[in-house]
Amino acid sequence: MGYRENYQAWLEAFANDEVTMNDLRAIAADEKEIEDRFYRNLSFGTAGMRGVLGAGMNRMNIYTVRRATQGLADYLIEDNAENKERGVVIGYDSRRMSTEFALETALVLCANGIKTYLFDALRPVALLSFGVRHLNAKAGVVITASHNPPQYNGYKVYGEDGAQLGPEAASAVTEKINALTFTEAKMVTEEEAKASGLLHIIGDKEVDDDYIALVKTLSINPEVVAEAGKNLKIVYTPIHGSGNVPVRRILKEIGITNVSVVKEQENPDPNFSTVKVPNPEDPAAFTLAIKLANEVGADAIFGTDPDCDRLGVAVREKDGSFKLLTGNQIGCLMLYYILSSKQAQGNLPANGAAVKSIVSTELAHAICDAFGVAIYDTLTGFKFIGEKIQQFQDTGSHTFLFGFEESYGFLSSTFVRDKDGVNASLLIAEAAAYYSTQGKTLTDVMAEIFEKFGYYLEHVESTTLPGIDGLKVMAEIMARIRNNPPTEIGGVKVKRVLDIQRGTETEVATGEVKKLDYPESDVLYFAMEGGHFVCVRPSGTEPKIKLYVNVNDKEEAKAKELLATLTASAQELLK
Repeated sequence: MGYRENYQAWLEAFANDEVTMNDLRAIAADEKEIEDRFYRNLSFGTAGMRGVLGAGMNRMNIYTVRRATQGLADYLIEDNAENKERGVVIGYDSRRMSTEFALETALVLCANGIKTYLFDALRPVALLSFGVRHLNAKAGVVITASHNPPQYNGYKVYGEDGAQLGPEAASAVTEKINALTFTEAKMVTEEEAKASGLLHIIGDKEVDDDYIALVKTLSINPEVVAEAGKNLKIVYTPIHGSGNVPVRRILKEIGITNVSVVKEQENPDPNFSTVKVPNPEDPAAFTLAIKLANEVGADAIFGTDPDCDRLGVAVREKDGSFKLLTGNQIGCLMLYYILSSKQAQGNLPANGAAVKSIVSTELAHAICDAFGVAIYDTLTGFKFIGEKIQQFQDTGSHTFLFGFEESYGFLSSTFVRDKDGVNASLLIAEAAAYYSTQGKTLTDVMAEIFEKFGYYLEHVESTTLPGIDGLKVMAEIMARIRNNPPTEIGGVKVKRVLDIQRGTETEVATGEVKKLDYPESDVLYFAMEGGHFVCVRPSGTEPKIKLYVNVNDKEEAKAKELLATLTASAQELLK
């Protein structure tokens, strides 16, 4: 059916739902809005669903959530009837409708006879990932749209390993969802679900305490931190999200007691009223934190996003100003701290390994090479880092030490399989305390790393292209570049073209083509002379096309100049 027919079908199907009907009637004269809401179903992929809240097939609402959950239930039951008993864990953050969507998810699962564990309040994503493994559940669902603006929400599905579903499982769930209409989900009331014994509410001690105890074991120099942490002054902002309790708790329990919280951003707020977007990648999100840091004389600022899977860090410079670190810099600081500390202690594993996404800095390779540690690149999406951790454990080939993405996601544990802002807060706070005993700040150490390994600089930008027209434009851009890949960018030769969608790696000079060992994904990666790279890909969760430019040079000035040149040239690829 066309979008108009779909719109009419919803008017008829949900005539008794006053909230939905009011929303649908309000757009009756807006043809473009009707088209955007009804030209397709909200897509379910390896990152689950994410979209704007509202009535319609291409929106986040109780009906799209119920349908997705019924599809998940059908997938779990078909896979093995015993999955009903192992059950599903459900978590959620502070966003609009997160509590409601989490309960709707639980009720559909219970209606299908599946045991369901529902957290009693908002929790970080990492606690959901940990909870799936801790409770031996078959799957997990978290209701969140991470760092997106307040009009968004989302639905992410996790496998029994605690990582987001991989491509094969996500495809199987998608097939089940697509076989359903928006009225076919089974439902019970909350009272019926509780009476059946299938709905279990997780209190604040049942999973949280075990998680925090394990996160504390990730500390590398606990004695040093317990002493030096008393003198370290930190300002923390949860940006209205789920990190407030666990981040403050972990810092306190490792001995970092002088933590000031941004009061205006301390409590959950689905409107994120103090920021444009609740994203620690955005410098504006630190405005209130910097104000407080100047008032209390803080050494550093930490900020986590609403679902507390990302961590942003700002460090006070010698002139008194604050410098925001990039995700790559935070990741490399943590990596260097872990490897150097373990080496100094004599317990760096001979088979140690780190993992990063392919769009994250190549500086990580240089650091790992210096310590004799293996490093692997994965596609963007922390589920692929989670898969690597599982592979290491299944084969015994490597001991996982650290994984990160340039988009502010970090992990040093194996009991969680997604990026973890609580784990990251512990690590970077510990590093700051440890280096303070040497009279160094984190930026001092970053400068030393650059001096030792070279200046690795990056530029990341996103171009928003919403709606059906945006999808067409993104597809056209990717097809054009794919069919006519550049042989040079900004005067620097392209050595290899990695087309992840086609699964090929082409040597530009010889034309030799090799097969890539990556899952299919719409990504184009240009490896260049000098170890630089440019990458283009559509976002998997937002209507954006993303450009990554990474360069390096022994001299900072030359690296900056090269970054500007390559960025300007790479931007032309998208026009």
